[in-house]
Amino acid sequence: MSETLFPGRVRLGMVGGGEGAFIGAVHRHAARLDDRYELLAGALSSTSDAAQRSGRMLGLDPDRIYDSYQEMALKEAARPDGIEAVSIVTPNHLHAPVARAFLEAGIHVICDKPVTTNSEDARALQALAKERGLLFAVTHNYSAYPMVRHAQQMVRDGVLGQLRIVQVEYAQDWLAEPLEQGGQKQAAWRTDPARSGGGAIGDIGSHAWQLADTIVGSPLESLAAQLHSFVPGRAVDDDVQVLLRYANGARGMLWASQVAPGHENELRIRVFGSQGGIEWAQQQPNELRWTPLGEPTRIVTRGSAAMNEAGRRLSRIPAGHPEGYIGAFASLYSEIACHLIARRDGGDPGAAQFPTIDDGLRGVQFIETVQASSRAGGAWTRLPE
Repeated sequence: MSETLFPGRVRLGMVGGGEGAFIGAVHRHAARLDDRYELLAGALSSTSDAAQRSGRMLGLDPDRIYDSYQEMALKEAARPDGIEAVSIVTPNHLHAPVARAFLEAGIHVICDKPVTTNSEDARALQALAKERGLLFAVTHNYSAYPMVRHAQQMVRDGVLGQLRIVQVEYAQDWLAEPLEQGGQKQAAWRTDPARSGGGAIGDIGSHAWQLADTIVGSPLESLAAQLHSFVPGRAVDDDVQVLLRYANGARGMLWASQVAPGHENELRIRVFGSQGGIEWAQQQPNELRWTPLGEPTRIVTRGSAAMNEAGRRLSRIPAGHPEGYIGAFASLYSEIACHLIARRDGGDPGAAQFPTIDDGLRGVQFIETVQASSRAGGAWTRLPE
């Protein structure tokens, strides 16, 4: 298939995300929502039969359904119409080798989080992407909600005054019982330290950290953490509690739990400054609570006249209509596409922004610092510079 057939789309491949997977389908829906990508190739499973079945189900050309990511990277790089970018949606322990193979083949990378299971691998990927001049995006999708971008711009503009307090949490209940012991696929790899690199801290705690990092805009300098496994026999943490100290003087708390009955995917953040406070919750994503000091609370809604340009940029439907998880993922993919197409065509990506390998490295360093602090009995521990 020649490039000219899809001049406005990015030629995309995918590693992982075959039958029985969850996040691969989310990435595919997100990539297609704004019609910025064309999925053309895949190594969708670790077994040949499953890879072939998954590829046929998605309508891929049989010649571009691969049994291994190594074969896919080499053959796609050699094609005149080969993929421009690959989306990596495998279990965490495979992120680094898959990303390395495609970077070495000259192909841009879009990788699920956490970008690797250790900072040494993340640092090596950062250096390789820089050396090859390739884009490396990390899909922290919650940073692409319109109201999160609105909140980020409010902090940048100083509307909240001097930041003082940050409270962020991500609570789930799906691992309150030992699902991994019954063979549930998602639970099995996410609770296996060899494949996940950590439990709740890597799976959802990293999302909570990145949401706060996006809005606060100041480096996290040190933390004091406690990891705990409440489910008997579980090899990784399922509950995380962390105290935070930011470079701008703000103090914070992060809680992430996968054993909190009554909670599904409840990601929530509150930020308070000397001139007011804001609150956003993923389950009410179209609303941001804004309370100027000494004044009544105001509800800023997605698409309203009160929304700033940073938030309006990622709003694709009229005010009053629900826009949520897949939409935020799609906004992130579209922001990445702006950069990929600008690189290819010599254009200007404009105000598009997305997490990069630099953010991915910091995310892995955050996870490792939490783990180190917990091993030290919750001692205050500095993050790497």
